[in-house]
Amino acid sequence: MPPVWLMRQAGRYLPEYRATREKAGSFLDLCYNPALAEEVTLQPIRRYGFDAAILFSDILVVPHGLGQKVWFEEGIGPLLDPITTEAGLAQLRPGLQRKRLEPVYETVSRLSHSLPAETALIGFAGAPWTVATYMVGGRSTADQAATRAWAYRDPAGFQKLIDILVEGTIDHLLAQIEAGAEAVQIFDTWAGALPEQEFARWVIEPTRKIVAALRASFPRVPVIGFPRNAGPRYPDYVEATSVDAVGLDTSMPCGWAREALGGKVTLQGNLDPLALVAGGEALRGAASAILDTMAGVPFIFNLGHGIVPQTPPEHITELVTLVREKR
Repeated sequence: MPPVWLMRQAGRYLPEYRATREKAGSFLDLCYNPALAEEVTLQPIRRYGFDAAILFSDILVVPHGLGQKVWFEEGIGPLLDPITTEAGLAQLRPGLQRKRLEPVYETVSRLSHSLPAETALIGFAGAPWTVATYMVGGRSTADQAATRAWAYRDPAGFQKLIDILVEGTIDHLLAQIEAGAEAVQIFDTWAGALPEQEFARWVIEPTRKIVAALRASFPRVPVIGFPRNAGPRYPDYVEATSVDAVGLDTSMPCGWAREALGGKVTLQGNLDPLALVAGGEALRGAASAILDTMAGVPFIFNLGHGIVPQTPPEHITELVTLVREKR
């Protein structure tokens, strides 16, 4: 029986989350309110008894902690004042302002005491490439064109932004571990937007540096990488970064992943979030196929991306029951 937790397991699909969010005001206010962020992290644990809780926060607290203006608008999502040239980096502070992010670390500390003893606590951060796409584009974009253009036009200047993010991400993850996180995940949501050489420079190399720094201070804390849509580059990513586990996105064939990566690293994934929305036979068939394929290798059951807001909560109950009954 593999352990199970789900990306975005604390979120809008839960009525108790929506009620708590109303108390907080804005999304960023919720992230920076330790009592309420602790509460929404605990809600899916109370409901489903997942084997791990993942800190409720956001990948954009790092640019916020570096001094970039970040805000959220309903119906639009996160917005930032774009940084599009090396000269624009002057608006950032020298290093991550831990004091500004102290509410996040307080939430981790609170959770380390309030979670059941058998429930692991996962901290997280966005990978430098993915966070950079928001910092440069000013919002989520379909093709990350502005960021890719800067990286091609001025790779030395763009490297300075990536270096700032590497150091800020290391500091952010170390602070979470110091506060009580037992594992961390690095989300590279937009890794798949890059061709091979750029993938090596902007996805693999920054992640390698982050993992090495974390391991130097906390060698026993597992690091999960999630290079979404990396496709056949997953083995290169795993070998070069030395992550302990890797999240598989929905497009990744489980059989291929098992053959290419099984035994080298713990695999995590990769149910389609829309199969979870559908429920019933579609859900049972898809989940059972993953469990059968991954039997016998180190494996964590999860989704290939996060839970979507329209997911019926009872379908998650059905999924957790199926995973735990599978032998």
